[in-house]
Amino acid sequence: MKLNQIADNPGAKRPRKRVGRGIGSGLGKTAGRGGKGQTARKGGAKAGFEGGQMPIYRRLPKRGFNKPNQVEYNEVNLAKVQAAVDAKKLDPKAPVTVEALISAGVVNNKLGGVRLLGKGEIKSKLAFEVYHASKSAVAAVEKAGGSVKMLKPADAPAEAK
Repeated sequence: MKLNQIADNPGAKRPRKRVGRGIGSGLGKTAGRGGKGQTARKGGAKAGFEGGQMPIYRRLPKRGFNKPNQVEYNEVNLAKVQAAVDAKKLDPKAPVTVEALISAGVVNNKLGGVRLLGKGEIKSKLAFEVYHASKSAVAAVEKAGGSVKMLKPADAPAEAK
């Protein structure tokens, strides 16, 4: 293959639509924009503008509250941790921390730490070091002979503060 033989796939490039080039082109006069008015003009309407009618974002009531300093956690179920142990990605003897879960591929990034949830069952004796854990997750881990150490927010990673 040579540089002069490289071409797009057939049908990949559409010819540019040339508007306003006379009545014979099929796109003359109004150039595909219809009649007169706001939509025929350049720029059109602002996003959310409904022609003077009260816009929907003002008609509907406000609800809820967004916490400005909210910390996002990685939510990890016991079944996923057990799958990583079975696949020999997690060492059962070492404590299960955020870094261990990232290296095992269970979570992608640190965020604010790990929140352990009780979905699934765990057979391995593991020592977890997490920021939150549900009661069912703690019960399941302790039933399997493991332990759950709750880290305080002061121990949280720097980007979560």
